[in-house]
Amino acid sequence: MAANSEIRYLTPLSVDTKKKKYCRFKRSGIKYIDYKDPEFLKKFLNEQGKILPRRITGTSLKFQRRVAQRVTSHFFPTLPT
Repeated sequence: MAANSEIRYLTPLSVDTKKKKYCRFKRSGIKYIDYKDPEFLKKFLNEQGKILPRRITGTSLKFQRRVAQRVTSHFFPTLPT
């Protein structure tokens, strides 16, 4: 047996707390998504032009549907090929 009878435990890795996701539309009070604003709609697209999912953007279901509708019907035809 060891001379030192203390029991030492490995310290667990520190878990980084992530920021809580929030719906930017609810926080900002946006009620209407303007399909004519391409810079705003680009925030919801990845490099390939696909719509980012809710789990990444934090958008609520109601506004995610509206974003998807605006992007697919109005923004996709204006994307450069």
